Amino acid sequence: MSCTATSATRALRRPSRNSAKASWTLDHVGVQALVEGGTHVTAIELWWPGEGRISSTRVLLEGDEVFTTPAQDLFRRAAERGWTVDTSQPEYPVIPGASLGFTRQTSRKVERNTGGLPRCVTSVLVGGKDYYNHRYEERG
Repeated sequence: MSCTATSATRALRRPSRNSAKASWTLDHVGVQALVEGGTHVTAIELWWPGEGRISSTRVLLEGDEVFTTPAQDLFRRAAERGWTVDTSQPEYPVIPGASLGFTRQTSRKVERNTGGLPRCVTSVLVGGKDYYNHRYEERG
């Protein structure tokens, strides 16, 4: 079974006062280039096209379809590959070693797990190698 959803929120990003973004759509997949605290792109975020929209673009994580593989399976397989998967913020899970952040929020009526989260992720953010370090520095 596949999962589809659109999202009104974004993957957890680095805190930054000076930021800008450029947004566009490519084959119904939303794309945002983020510039946070400087003049260079710091991350790219991709958004699922949404219910009823068909896209020939595939967003893959080691062969798994990011937007249609149930999140539980996507993250389990990532952990089986030896990656750390941080789900301490369930709506914003990350794979810090790969600098991947995900959104599991949507206001749309979609299939949800028992915890109320969308069954599949609704966006994926790819950042530089240390993109999510701030998340762990705050823990001390």
